[in-house]
Amino acid sequence: MKQILFEQLENHYDEMVEIRRYLHQHPELSFKEVETAAYIADFYKQLGVDVQTNVGGNGVVARIKGGKPGKTVALRADFDALPIHEETNVSFKSLVPGVMHACGHDGHTATLLVLAKVLHGMKEELSGEYVMIHQHAEEYAPGGAISMIEDGCLDGVDVIFGTHLWADAPYGTIRYRKGPIMAAADRFEITIKGYGGHGAQPHKTKDAIVIGSQLVMNLQQIVSRKVDPIESAVLSIGSFVSDNAFNVIADSARIGGTVRTFNEDVRDIIEDEIERIVKGTCLAAGCEYEFEYPRGYPAVVNHDAETEFLVTCAEEVPENTNIVEAKPEMGGEDFAYYLQHVNGTFFFTGAMPDNVDHPYPHHHPKFDINEKAMLAAAKTLGWAALKSQP
Repeated sequence: MKQILFEQLENHYDEMVEIRRYLHQHPELSFKEVETAAYIADFYKQLGVDVQTNVGGNGVVARIKGGKPGKTVALRADFDALPIHEETNVSFKSLVPGVMHACGHDGHTATLLVLAKVLHGMKEELSGEYVMIHQHAEEYAPGGAISMIEDGCLDGVDVIFGTHLWADAPYGTIRYRKGPIMAAADRFEITIKGYGGHGAQPHKTKDAIVIGSQLVMNLQQIVSRKVDPIESAVLSIGSFVSDNAFNVIADSARIGGTVRTFNEDVRDIIEDEIERIVKGTCLAAGCEYEFEYPRGYPAVVNHDAETEFLVTCAEEVPENTNIVEAKPEMGGEDFAYYLQHVNGTFFFTGAMPDNVDHPYPHHHPKFDINEKAMLAAAKTLGWAALKSQP
């Protein structure tokens, strides 16, 4: 069965590349992926596969039933793009100004579609059921996973697997990890309400820029002085905006940032400490403030047994020549929600372009992937799905 799966995937590799490049040329932003969802659904309809659309929004779910009883295995791929103007020189670059697949989601979708086609062609010989979850809006919280779960995409599912094509890792690499592999990703927004005035009369003002600057420095003490050094956490300021004329003291300033954690207790501590420091700093300056802390995705926490099982499957894929335990990534992923409901694992498939010493990172205007990694991902996911059956 394994050899048939691998040979069929190899036979359809050109189609996988064609799909990926079409999607790359026609990207759509999170929660606006109408045409992409229609493309995915039409692919399944042409195969004669049962497909459900508008799952939790723009999500698409297809189910392939084998000819024999068995487990229900879910595989997930995301399909939204980013608000980035592409700067690559590839022949299939984005046709949509200001929108680009800069994270590999086009490759994820092409991988899962072709894998589904191969599984469908083998269905009479297969055991169990295979749920293909095509998820919208991974890039922008609250994301698409949670609404798709609420709409039933995991109903009856026994185990779930997912992968991310990872341009930071060489082709042939599989990075796995038991337990936390990606961080909880939260953001915060602070508005300082000072009292502006003439630049020559600072004594008559409450300078929002000075107050904001003090606040930025005070916030840097949270991780170093309030978080157990054994734990991991990041607090980064990404935005500080107060636009005025050169001779005007600002009456307001907006500060935005992100917090990344793995431990829920640490997550709570940092949120509480940020608000305490904002309150104290503004109280000392005699100004008011607004504080928002919308929580993003929780940490992606892989299940031990399923991760160990995935490693055994990956070892049987010829393309996987470097299977290594990964360090946790501070990036976020809403695959976390699936793992809160069903046992499974999420891993990285090396997709660094050939002959590149320093690949452009994910979310960069010149980002690209090694398309051969799609075949490695399809074989690894596909074999894990088939081998999960009794």
